[in-house]
Amino acid sequence: MDIIEQESKAMQHLLGLIQQEQALLVEANVDGMHAITVEKASAVARMTELVNTRLQALTAAGHPQSDAGMQAWLSSQQNDDAAATWSKLLALTTEVKEANRINGLLINTHLTRNQVALNVLHGADQRSGFYGPDGQSKISVAARNRVIG
Repeated sequence: MDIIEQESKAMQHLLGLIQQEQALLVEANVDGMHAITVEKASAVARMTELVNTRLQALTAAGHPQSDAGMQAWLSSQQNDDAAATWSKLLALTTEVKEANRINGLLINTHLTRNQVALNVLHGADQRSGFYGPDGQSKISVAARNRVIG
């Protein structure tokens, strides 16, 4: 199944993109994020296409579309290269998942920091102004009434 080799190369490409994305996130380089996001989406679409092709090939070979089916297909091969390539693909998949998880944490960190900054700005706007947009004082003075008892 040549498709496993293609999947492995595509997964390696996706890993590279996720690593580039991670570098942009660490640098807080917002300008570069759009291009990498578009390229990453294309790479994920390509991976989906390759996985579907592999699953169809498994079915055509008489194996179920599952991990067990893949293992059965690998066992039926006289070629150790297929098993080695499959192992490499599984290891790459784990690496991609972890890198993507880390990117998610970095994105959440940026979102949290931005939300805190917005909250500070909104809070400062409400507390620091003595005068409203109409030029009138925002400070209200409550009338004091003495209760004589």
